[in-house]
Amino acid sequence: MKKLIYPVAAVILMAASAFTAIKSQNWNIADGYSVKFDGGDPSGEFSGLKGTISFDPADLASSKFDATIDVATINTGNGMKNTHAKSDKWFDADKYPVIKFTSSQIPKTAAGYEAKGILDMHGVQKEIVIPFTFVNNIFTGSININRLDYNINVAEPEHGSATFKVDISVPVTK
Repeated sequence: MKKLIYPVAAVILMAASAFTAIKSQNWNIADGYSVKFDGGDPSGEFSGLKGTISFDPADLASSKFDATIDVATINTGNGMKNTHAKSDKWFDADKYPVIKFTSSQIPKTAAGYEAKGILDMHGVQKEIVIPFTFVNNIFTGSININRLDYNINVAEPEHGSATFKVDISVPVTK
């Protein structure tokens, strides 16, 4: 019986190591990423992207995105609009300093992939799907977000666009 314990322990250790290697497809966000939004007026970008990216096209079940954007990095190209966007009337950067996306599932599609998960913005959590491609170590995706779904300036629903197109391009390195 004692002779059997060491081989069994070795097999368990090797099996656990194999699964660790599968899950270790971690990527670092490289310089040159962009998170741009366009609602006509306003439009602009965020520069405060951080996160953990574990992605392996051969093992989508172990793949996961967990990313945040610093709301205070919003840039519309107009200082007054930036201040306005950070105010409690819009994003309320003091109360809600980050926008967060955490994936729950990443399936393959005919056009690439989809990151299904929770977008947490302005204190509201909603399930969303972000279609994306992964080519030459660059994640590229687009999604439409309705600010009213996240209680952003609901007092003035007609003030500016309610729906914003968000284009994301994230180069990564290992």
